[in-house]
Amino acid sequence: MNIVCIAWGSLLWKPGPLKLASGWHPGGPLLPLEFARDSDDSDELALVLCAGAPAVPTYWAYVDAPDLAAARAMLAAREKIAPGHPEFIGSIPAVGGAPVQHEIAAWLGARRIDAAIWTALPPKFAGSGGRMPSATEVVAFLASLAGETRQAAEFYLRRTPPHIDTPYRRVIARSLGWHPLREAGVTRMY
Repeated sequence: MNIVCIAWGSLLWKPGPLKLASGWHPGGPLLPLEFARDSDDSDELALVLCAGAPAVPTYWAYVDAPDLAAARAMLAAREKIAPGHPEFIGSIPAVGGAPVQHEIAAWLGARRIDAAIWTALPPKFAGSGGRMPSATEVVAFLASLAGETRQAAEFYLRRTPPHIDTPYRRVIARSLGWHPLREAGVTRMY
């Protein structure tokens, strides 16, 4: 079974326990993404799927897994997603109540790939799951960070590939000067 992972954020440079069978390839599906999730275990502002956000490019890589369940488990471990939230790992074929991301389904349909997985975490801000912050709130949140926490948040934002250009990213760059790194993002890209 050919299984790919669709990615756009830190998975590109830090796949962790997600075992890849290839490097990251450009040309993944265009997806509605925005920097709209304050992390549970750090003060990063993660790039997540957001209904209504402009579609931006993504990457894809083959996953080294014998089946879809193993691939989903690896991605869940990497993303620190509790077993009680299978919907936070998207997949085609769909499993665990996660809605099908139609852009990914269409992208898969045009290729000879059997299955796909992706991180399906929703926006979350100020402790409220599903809450989409405003650009003003995002800038204020990031500006309030200090020390190593601020450095980690800035690194995440700047290391995300430059062509993943979202409205909030442009506001953050103007307000805080956090522009994409020239050598941003992807490891082992082929």
